[in-house]
Amino acid sequence: MALQTLENPVAVRETKQSGQYLRAENRSQSGAGISNVKAKQADLILFTTQLSVMLDSGVVLSDAIEAIAEQMRPGVFQQVVMDIALRIKNGDSFSSALEAYPRVFNTMFVSIVRASEASGKMPHMLEVLSSYLNADAETRKQVKSAMIYPVIMLLMAVSATGSLMFFVLPRFTKIYDARGAALPKLTQILVGASGLLANPVFLAMAVTIGILGFWGFSIWRHKESGQKFIGWTKIHMPIFNAMFIDSVMTRSMRILATMINTGVSLLEALEVMRSSTDNYYFQTLWKGVDAKIRDGYQLSDAIMLSSYNDLIAPGIVQMLRAGEKSGQIGRVCDRVSIFLEKKLQNSIRTATTMIEPLMISLMGGIIGTIAIALLLPVFRISSAVNG
Repeated sequence: MALQTLENPVAVRETKQSGQYLRAENRSQSGAGISNVKAKQADLILFTTQLSVMLDSGVVLSDAIEAIAEQMRPGVFQQVVMDIALRIKNGDSFSSALEAYPRVFNTMFVSIVRASEASGKMPHMLEVLSSYLNADAETRKQVKSAMIYPVIMLLMAVSATGSLMFFVLPRFTKIYDARGAALPKLTQILVGASGLLANPVFLAMAVTIGILGFWGFSIWRHKESGQKFIGWTKIHMPIFNAMFIDSVMTRSMRILATMINTGVSLLEALEVMRSSTDNYYFQTLWKGVDAKIRDGYQLSDAIMLSSYNDLIAPGIVQMLRAGEKSGQIGRVCDRVSIFLEKKLQNSIRTATTMIEPLMISLMGGIIGTIAIALLLPVFRISSAVNG
């Protein structure tokens, strides 16, 4: 009898799945690591897209999630999907199962799924959610690419300066000492800095101070004063401030459009918008808008009456007001998010264009200063010989 069961492909598949879900159930009951589980954005996008297609084809939700889990490569996210399928089989709703993993499925994801359960339009809503996740991932990639360039240039400047300070300058110093020539003041300063950086005691103190400073900064940045300072710096930072504001507004309007178009309430959308940014001033703005809407104001009026409303361009407020009058606020928010995305791309190009000559000038200034400090003694020795 056991042999016959093993020879049945369906039974083999069910046995394999039951073993997988038994492990998932044990892990779920233990509660180990549920709040710490995270997943890659690419895996989440693929899961959402596949689930939308399968549900649209008529596949039952639990079967669709099981099939997706089987196709995944082994890893944390596969275990999460397996556990979600198990919870649904045990009678939980899809949204309730997702809430067990808040760091994988954020409030927006859960809210849209809950709205889709109420409306019965889950395939369409998941398709909209997948489009949002793709667009958001692309925006993040563009912003990161713009920030990587100056970091690479800075690392090149540091490596070039370190090579000249620790390898080239000491050799030149030995030559000058052998000739008994007095070093110019600029060269003496660089020689002293090079010797100081090579001192183990100084390095140990610098590393210790750096670690303590980083620890103190990590604590301070979570306090209100730190959040205000960092938020103000991002908003007013030259070159990058427009890119930062555009990136926050693009994501906020995209969230608003996606959630309203899928039937989620405006107040829930505002809560997700507020949690999607770590900037103190934008959080305060959306919190104020939320309070004004609860008092009976329209979205556009609530924005104008809230603190830090200057972060939103008047043209955007006018478009939102037009959407409210026509009853198409979701469609208008979608158009605004497309407009802001194009504006963000222009901001990124502008920031990259401006940062390139600045970084080249910085590298040229540092390396040029060291080169002059190396050549000044040569000129002095040559003048003494010729004299």
